[in-house]
Amino acid sequence: MNDQLKVYAPFDRTLIGTLPMADVDELEQKIATAHDLFQDRDQWIPAYKRIAILEKARALMEDKIEDLTKIAAQEGGKPYQDSMVEVKRAINGLKIATEEISHMKGGQIPMGITESSINRLAFTIREPIGVVASLSAFNHPLNLIVHQVITAFAAGCPVIVKPASKTPYSCMALVEILKEAGVPEGWVQSIHCSNELSEKLVGDPRINFLSFIGSAKVGWSLKSKMAPGTRCALEHGGAAPVIVEKDSPYEEMLPLLVKGGFYHAGQVCVSVQKVFAHNSIAEKLANDIAAEAKKLKVGNPLSEDTEVGPLIETEEVDRVDEWVKEAISGGAKLLCGGKKISDTCYEPTVLLNPSNEAKISQQEVFGPVVCVYAYEEREEAIALANSLEFHFQAAVFTKDLDIALDTVQKLNATAVMVNDHTAFRVDWMPFGGRDASGEGMGGIPYSMHEMTREKLMVFKSKYLP
Repeated sequence: MNDQLKVYAPFDRTLIGTLPMADVDELEQKIATAHDLFQDRDQWIPAYKRIAILEKARALMEDKIEDLTKIAAQEGGKPYQDSMVEVKRAINGLKIATEEISHMKGGQIPMGITESSINRLAFTIREPIGVVASLSAFNHPLNLIVHQVITAFAAGCPVIVKPASKTPYSCMALVEILKEAGVPEGWVQSIHCSNELSEKLVGDPRINFLSFIGSAKVGWSLKSKMAPGTRCALEHGGAAPVIVEKDSPYEEMLPLLVKGGFYHAGQVCVSVQKVFAHNSIAEKLANDIAAEAKKLKVGNPLSEDTEVGPLIETEEVDRVDEWVKEAISGGAKLLCGGKKISDTCYEPTVLLNPSNEAKISQQEVFGPVVCVYAYEEREEAIALANSLEFHFQAAVFTKDLDIALDTVQKLNATAVMVNDHTAFRVDWMPFGGRDASGEGMGGIPYSMHEMTREKLMVFKSKYLP
């Protein structure tokens, strides 16, 4: 008998359901099915059919918004109101992917420029890269699956998806919708399996592309196990630094920092975590963030008025509590929070001037904690922001265009928001980390591009110039 995966609601730890875990034979069957489909070009799904399937899937999702929202909120712990936004983003993601299919094209390569290249016509086309293995994370249980599965299918690739073991039901719901929409058997397969079998999946030479969202430790380990020739996109976390100048648009900025820091209890790879504020406003800003944080309603994610839900595991609550206590003992000033509400929820917390050596300053907290650091010179703040190995999204608040442009240039990040929080994202923009924060680029059009590869055609004829 196969092992069983038990899925618990992170808020009250009630059992949502039990799912069978795949064994090595089932994994082999799924890989072989996907590989055989890709090897047989007669089985490839034409672009117009992929478009029709995705359009039908989007319509089916529109009819299931409430159900999908409750599934995501219950299993992932993101509050109902934010889970509803995620579901609507996911539906729009299908629209983006559908439209991008018509933009998957190559281009002409000039010939006749040298004597040796005369009488030739050359151009490129884009082809699906092959079998995609997608390993997903818990914090956006539906929208991440769209970014890792819908992109692969839209690009013409068979895909095997392993959702996060904490949040499998949103993925399963989407896979069922795709089947109902007409996805042929074997093109989109989900699997629930052990970490050992996940490594076996990633390392199989029949896998052409790995899409991974999760911790840096796991991501880089999986990359080391890939077969030669397998390509990948790895999305890890970051510490999301924010530079706040003394001329910042204060009233507009404050709610953005609060939302960016405490959205989904800080369990987002680009959550506002480290706010470097000029000495003249740092203490006031920290106190104002704390005042707003105290107003946030923490509780059951299925309640429509909940603003901050639970952390995904009780161990994460304990870890965040330890990091906060360590920072306080090292000199940080606690302005609000700093306590466990329950085994599953933690108070929204604001710390002023933690030590740069504290864990909460050195690592991604992935919890409802915002740290404010006072600085005298902006260059000092930028140096501290760049000092960690994680570089993902960052932000600067200022009314001075020159300061904004200079800061954007100097921050080591893949994206810098000007007068907006670090967690801003739309699904058609490039999104990904650099250095330890990842490899490759996400965002639906960008993922689809990475899941294809170019092929060059060169025609030689005496009738060509």
